[in-house]
Amino acid sequence: MDYKEIIKITLHHEGGYVHDPKDLGGETNFGIAKRWYPDLDIKNLTEEEAAEIYKKDYWDKYKLDEFPENLQHIYFDMVVNMGVRNAGKIIQRACNAKGCDIEVDGIVGSGTRKAINNCNLEKDRVKAYRIKYYCDLVNKKPEQERFFYGWVRRSLEV
Repeated sequence: MDYKEIIKITLHHEGGYVHDPKDLGGETNFGIAKRWYPDLDIKNLTEEEAAEIYKKDYWDKYKLDEFPENLQHIYFDMVVNMGVRNAGKIIQRACNAKGCDIEVDGIVGSGTRKAINNCNLEKDRVKAYRIKYYCDLVNKKPEQERFFYGWVRRSLEV
């Protein structure tokens, strides 16, 4: 699957304009958050503009082309959905569960990338740690439970 297909699926999961005061993401459109793009007209953002932002500021910036193909989609989707640091910690915890010994700091640098390749990290293991992240989040912030089912469904689909 190439990045265009992956971005299309992520855009579908993120949906359109949302300004739910209980959503930790704040005001978003196609998952693009106003707080990270304060000068952007979020409400009128088009799907094409969102895809361009995802390509430049997510796919290219975090060098997803260098990720193992089986993890490109899930890692990209996690970065979009929960932020790069949280996504990185999930990947690192999943690697450590397979016997690696890397620091869980959320920074996916050369050490983490090497660990991913050396341990042949499976997508299903990452999915499990992603779901654990959401469980931990809901336990810490019970008001977020209303989003839990959607997060788990999305985790299983990606």
